[in-house]
Amino acid sequence: MESKLIIIRGNSGSGKTTTAKNLQNDLGHGTLLVSQDIVRREMLKVHDRDGNLSIDLIRQIAEYGKDKCEFVIVEGILYKHRYGEMLNHLIQFFNQKAYTYYFDLSFEETVKRHNSSSKKMDFGEDSLRDWWTPNDYLGVDGEKILTNDMSQNDVLKLILNQLQK
Repeated sequence: MESKLIIIRGNSGSGKTTTAKNLQNDLGHGTLLVSQDIVRREMLKVHDRDGNLSIDLIRQIAEYGKDKCEFVIVEGILYKHRYGEMLNHLIQFFNQKAYTYYFDLSFEETVKRHNSSSKKMDFGEDSLRDWWTPNDYLGVDGEKILTNDMSQNDVLKLILNQLQK
């Protein structure tokens, strides 16, 4: 089996986790979902700082899925300056069978999406503004930019269509 890596990145509140979970459901059993929030905040309880333990663990979990799972999804804010080297390593590790997506939404659209999510009570607009990093593209070949005018359904269809090629 040749595994495919799917990387979904973007600012907090943009829809990454929802997209990744829906994608995992559509792709079915044996699809590995590696969520930055789960690894960093729940498994390790570490702050998102340079060199934090979650960077290496995310890499290790994703590598574990290669040749065992048809699809490995890595999702999170995954700031380029902090996680970019690890993500580029994974793209190489998966023999370039990687699909990379970045939610490039306006701040206003991000707040709107966050306020309609189940996490709206966990943090508010001030936190979103503090964490906001616009245009944090990974800059790899084939990176797809997801924009304000794309619904959750549009994004899901785009990813599923690309995986079938």
